[in-house]
Amino acid sequence: MPWIQANGASLRYTLSGSGQNTLVLVHEAGGCLDSYDEALPYLEKHFQVLRYDQRGFGFSEKVRALDFEEVVADLAGLLDALNIHQPAYFAGCAMGADFAVGLATRHPQRVKKLVIASPSFGPNAARGPQSLERAVLVEREGIRSAMNDSHTRSYPEVLRSKNQDRFNRYQARWVCNTPASFSALARMMHGIDMTPEYEKIKSPTLVLGAQYDVQRPPEIAEKVAHSIPGAIYQLTETGHFMNVQTPDLFAKTLIDFFKD
Repeated sequence: MPWIQANGASLRYTLSGSGQNTLVLVHEAGGCLDSYDEALPYLEKHFQVLRYDQRGFGFSEKVRALDFEEVVADLAGLLDALNIHQPAYFAGCAMGADFAVGLATRHPQRVKKLVIASPSFGPNAARGPQSLERAVLVEREGIRSAMNDSHTRSYPEVLRSKNQDRFNRYQARWVCNTPASFSALARMMHGIDMTPEYEKIKSPTLVLGAQYDVQRPPEIAEKVAHSIPGAIYQLTETGHFMNVQTPDLFAKTLIDFFKD
C-alpha cells in the first residue's frame, strides 16, 4: 500500500475498485483503513474506493497532539494529492462520521452524498472525564490496559457472539495503536461539539442509528438527522462500529443510498 504527503503529513492510503464515482471511507477512532476490509469486496464493485489511515493511526505519520481542523485538512489534502477533484461520496462511522462531517461543511463542493453512522450530538466535554482518564491510563500502562473496558461499551456481546473471529481480529488490530496518538485523539475530541456543524451540510445525507450502540445510541443519531436539512434517518441492527461489526450490512446500506 502506498504513502503520500498531504497537508504536511505522510498518509498511507489505498485506491481500488471501479466506477464513475469515488467513495471515500473515513475510519473510526483507533481504526485504520483495514477497518473496511470486509466491506470492500462489495463496495469496489460499484465505486472507486479511497481508504486511508488518519494522521496518528495505522501506518500514517504518528503524533503526540492532534487538532480537528488539521485532521480534516489532511483529508482535503489527500484528495488534492490524488487529483480527486470531482464531488465524491463520503462515509464515516463513529468518530469517522465526525471527520466526514467536518469535510462536508468546510469543503461542500467535494461532497456528492454523505453517510454518517453513530454520529455525536452535544459537547463531548459533558461526558468526557472517562475518556480523559482512559487517555492517562493508556499513556502510563499502554493500549491493552484500556481494551476490555473500552470494548465492553463499543463491541457488545450480541455482536461478538455472531462472529467471534471478527471480534478477535478487531482486538488484535486495535491493541497495536500507539499510546501517544490514542491519547491525543481522546484529548482533541473532548473539546469538540459537532452539533453546530449539522445545519451547514448541503449534500444529501443518510444518518444511521445503531441499535446496539451504547456510546452514541440511536436516539442521538436521530437528533442529528433532524438537524441536517433534508437528511434521511435509518435505524440499523448493528453497533458503534458498523463498518467493522456488520460489514455486509454497512456495504449494502451505502450501495442502496449512493446508487439511488
